[in-house]
Amino acid sequence: MELRQLRYFLALIEECHFGRAAARLHVAQPALSQQIKQLERDLGILLFNRSTRRVEPTEAGRRLTDYARVLVAEEERARVHMRELATGHAGRVSVGFIGTATYDVLPRVSRTVRAELPGITMDLRGEILTPELVEGLLSGTYDLAVVRGAVADADLRVTPLRSEPLVAVLPAHHPLAGRAGIPLKALADEPFVVHPSQSRSSMYERVLSACERAGFRPASLTEVGETATLVVFVAAGHGVALVPRSVRSLSLDGVTYVPLEDPESVDLLLARRAHRNSPAAEQVAAVIERCASAA
Repeated sequence: MELRQLRYFLALIEECHFGRAAARLHVAQPALSQQIKQLERDLGILLFNRSTRRVEPTEAGRRLTDYARVLVAEEERARVHMRELATGHAGRVSVGFIGTATYDVLPRVSRTVRAELPGITMDLRGEILTPELVEGLLSGTYDLAVVRGAVADADLRVTPLRSEPLVAVLPAHHPLAGRAGIPLKALADEPFVVHPSQSRSSMYERVLSACERAGFRPASLTEVGETATLVVFVAAGHGVALVPRSVRSLSLDGVTYVPLEDPESVDLLLARRAHRNSPAAEQVAAVIERCASAA
């Protein structure tokens, strides 16, 4: 029993006439008749009572109709799903985000994929450090990763997304909180809350390098693992911080974001494997590039 025979069978069930069914299928009437006879031989039972004027299904023909419709519909669904997979409109994609991209890029990408690519299932992970994201790409845990800092690995392909300025995060009661902008050296005597050191976070070195260019090294450092926790620590009065401007979308009571008069910026990058990327992953990569550049 072939799917082509079932499609012929259903056309004949609905038309009850070999000539009309053959015309509907765009085949010659003898070819249709031969396929129906072959189907009956394969099943070992008569499916139609034939007369010179009309063709009527037997009890077996009526019973086969529901099965045939299910099988033909499933075959069509399979074809559609395979086309979607081949064109990147279906599949599962895992994406990891650096902490400072979790609050603006991640939600925008999620909304856009749901609206434009509903056949794709997204596994999203935020607040992850760049080294862990790189390891996850190489191991296959992630298909795509939004990172900061240099990524030097021949097995990975990196696309620049945007460059954004650093801003100061100050407690709301801080004397400089109401300024339109401040020089970074104005924070020389402040304790700083920073992302982790020991080559785990690109932001750690970026912040200390910016402070050194401004002529000082922070008096004390409090290291925290997540960007949200960093901002909470500032709100609690543990110090000040420098973060990419996009972190302002993380609105928390008790802090103020103040631009720096000294131009300091950080780059946001999209990393993926150099090879073996699924069409769905490439579709999501295009969404990430578009969402990041529009921010």
